[in-house]
Amino acid sequence: MNKILSTLIAASVFSSSLLHAADLPPLQSDTEPNRIDWTQLDAKFGPVPKAGPDLKIGGVSKTLTNEYWRTLGKGYANAAKQYGVTVVYQAAANEDDQMGQLAIAETLITQGFKGLLVSPQTDANLEPAVEEAKSKGITVINVNDAVMPGAVHYVGNVQKDNGVRVAQWFIKNRPQGGKVAVIEGQPGVYAARQRTQGFRETIEADKKFQVVASVPANWSRETAYNNAATILQQHPDLIGFYSNNDDMALGVVEAVHAAGLTDKVAVFGTDGISDAYASILRGELTGTVDSFPELTGEVAMNVALRVIGGQPLPRVVSTPQAIITKDNAQQFKTANRDQLIKLLQQN
Repeated sequence: MNKILSTLIAASVFSSSLLHAADLPPLQSDTEPNRIDWTQLDAKFGPVPKAGPDLKIGGVSKTLTNEYWRTLGKGYANAAKQYGVTVVYQAAANEDDQMGQLAIAETLITQGFKGLLVSPQTDANLEPAVEEAKSKGITVINVNDAVMPGAVHYVGNVQKDNGVRVAQWFIKNRPQGGKVAVIEGQPGVYAARQRTQGFRETIEADKKFQVVASVPANWSRETAYNNAATILQQHPDLIGFYSNNDDMALGVVEAVHAAGLTDKVAVFGTDGISDAYASILRGELTGTVDSFPELTGEVAMNVALRVIGGQPLPRVVSTPQAIITKDNAQQFKTANRDQLIKLLQQN
C-alpha cells in the first residue's frame, strides 16, 4: 500500500512540474526576473545534494571545432569528477548541423541520462528533444548562447552586456567617435541578437559614433574575414569592429591586417578563447569579453545536480563576464580558480 501511495505521490509531483513548465512564459534569459548570481548558490541553497553513483548527465554542445565549447565541456568534466557523477559530452559536426545536434540529444534521452546540459545551435532546433526529455522526467538545463523559449532553467551570462561593455570601451577610449561595424553571429539566435543590440544601443546613444554596417557571419572566421574586407573597402575610415564571437573577431583581425589598418582599427570579440588572449597579447586583437566557459560549465553541472536533487532554483543562474584587453589579459590568463573568482568579484 505504501509503495502504491509513493508512486501516486511521485506521479503527482511529476505532473505538477510539467504543468508548471508549461505555464512558464517564453524565456528571455537577459531580462528574466527570477534569477540568481552564480556566487549566491551556496549561501541561498546550501551544498549540492549528494548524487548517486549511477547518476549520468549528458552534455549536448554546438560543436567542438570552436574552443569555447571544448572548454565548456572541460568545466562539465571538472564538476562531474568533483561530485562523483558520470558525464558524456557530445557535439554536432559543425555549427550549422542542427539536425545532427538534435539526433545527439534524442539518442541521449534513450540512454538513461537523468539530466541534459544543452547548448542549442538555434533557439528552436532542440525543442523537440527537450519536450521529449521533459515528458520522461529528465532535467534539462539550457547552457549559454541560444536560448530556447521553453527552457525551464538557463545558465549563462547576460548576453546583451557583452555588446554593452565593448561599446563602453569605444566611448571611453575613442572619445572623438567615428564609424564602427558589427560582425553578427547566426541570424535568429538569441545571443547574437542580444550582443548586437547591446552594442548598437549603447554606442549609438553617443551621437559621435555611427554603425555603418552590421552583417551576419554565422560564427565563421572565413565569412567574417570576407565581410570585414568588404566593409573596409567601403569605409576606409572605419575605427572599429565588434564581433559576436572570438573566431569571427580573429578573421576580422586578418582582414584589418591585410588592409594595413592594424594601428587604426580596433577589433573586439566575445568568448575569451585562448587564441583571442594570445592575439591580444601580440597586439593584434584589441580585446574580447570573456565569459569564462570552463567556470560556466562547472556552474551548469552544479545547477543540474541541485535541480535533480529537488532544490527550487530560480529560472536563470547568471555567470560572470569581463572585458579583456592588453592591460589585464596576462592577469586573467594566468589566474588560478581562487584568483579568478577574486578578480571577477572585483570586476
